[in-house]
Amino acid sequence: MNDVEDWYLEYHIHKDRPGLLGDIASLLGMLSINILTVNGVENKNRGFLLQTDDRQKISALRSMLRKVENITVTALRQPTLIDRLALRHGMFIERESNENVKTYKFTRAQLGILVDFLGELLKKEGNQVIGIRGMPRVGKTESIVAASVYANKRWSFVSSTLLRQTIRYRLEEDEMATDNMVYLVDGIVSTLRSNEQHHSLVREIMRLPAPKVIEHPDIFVRETEFGWEHFDRIIELRNSPEEEISYQMIQTGFSSFDIS
Repeated sequence: MNDVEDWYLEYHIHKDRPGLLGDIASLLGMLSINILTVNGVENKNRGFLLQTDDRQKISALRSMLRKVENITVTALRQPTLIDRLALRHGMFIERESNENVKTYKFTRAQLGILVDFLGELLKKEGNQVIGIRGMPRVGKTESIVAASVYANKRWSFVSSTLLRQTIRYRLEEDEMATDNMVYLVDGIVSTLRSNEQHHSLVREIMRLPAPKVIEHPDIFVRETEFGWEHFDRIIELRNSPEEEISYQMIQTGFSSFDIS
């Protein structure tokens, strides 16, 4: 007997005629493909989370959907984390890739999906480094803490400005239990407002097999020996889609940038 597998189906609706969803559901029923979730996903797209133990049924579904008028299939694949979150929240995560690292873009109106996305990443075991860009008071640190709660992990502020400026010089013994920890580093505070003792702690933390989330990664990369190759993902958080994230006011060794 074949293993049961999940599949993600997404299509764009050119004309949302009466009965269209019923027609698609009927096709799936005829093929004995289970529908686990269905939701509208931005700009006249509809997504399904499907389940079947026969891949040939997916091939047949692909051929049959080509004949359905008024839609264009945009995805039929095994679901990614992005697919599952799009179904849950009814919106896509904007992303881009460049020569440095994969980047995911959010606004304050999307904090719910951001917390879920980051929380799912933090659930993963082992070493990963995530950078988060954003202007002051946009919700960066709060989102990291909420995502840590979502992932059922403790968080440790290595450097931060959430309540007051925090600069740590050592970790407590229980903070070294990397199987359930998330380490939060403010790239500006750690590089421009600290000393060599703190820098040594940051280097030690970067070697730990646990998630690290670094705010202001551009400054962290500029002022340390760590490069973009050390980052797995970058998250950008803006008040609005058109807001520019700028660090032009930050000079080496001195900051007039309001990071409180």
